[in-house]
Amino acid sequence: MRILLVEDDAALADELARALRGENFAVDIATNGEDGAHLGETELYDAAVLDLGLPRRDGLSVLQGWRAAGRPLPVLILTARDGWSEKVAGFKAGADDYLTKPFRSQEVVMRLRALVRRAAGHAAPRVTCGSLSFDAQGGNFELDGKPLRLTAFEWRLLSTLILRRDSVVPRTELVERLYEYDSDVDSNTLEVIVWRLRQKIGAEMIQTIRGRGYKLSCVAE
Repeated sequence: MRILLVEDDAALADELARALRGENFAVDIATNGEDGAHLGETELYDAAVLDLGLPRRDGLSVLQGWRAAGRPLPVLILTARDGWSEKVAGFKAGADDYLTKPFRSQEVVMRLRALVRRAAGHAAPRVTCGSLSFDAQGGNFELDGKPLRLTAFEWRLLSTLILRRDSVVPRTELVERLYEYDSDVDSNTLEVIVWRLRQKIGAEMIQTIRGRGYKLSCVAE
């Protein structure tokens, strides 16, 4: 999973990015509204964390621009403004959730997990696929009832596949969700990660759909 963090407070942005990366998310940081608007319009993200009080372009304008362009990514607004009118304006502009500063970083993590899960069409926090189970709120995988140990890349790939378990996920989309904006991407890295996951959960569970991408097979359901 990949998150866009638009926050001009460097210390807060670093704190949130560390917390999110510690939970296996890929995180891109924009420190002003213009850069945040551009990334949100051109890159693929599972969700965005958007401050309202930004330099060069305010957060409300950024959000309105995304929605006007048809960008569906879930958006969690962060703001120091605690007035009801500001919250109403944020939700009317298309926000999905709202947090007033100060807050705990772990609360941001939990709210983002819930937003991503609901955006993928899952009301319940636990998503299953055959013998594989994903606690989408806690971020943990189990296989046959036992904890599954995954690297950050493996977690990002498998969480994307299980939340989209009824769909073929294109290869290009999976690559975008694995890496941060300034990362060097090896051409065969995705295949290596898929191979490692097949060793851990069973080769038959990840189907290669030639010319399209990958799909998680839930044959035991």
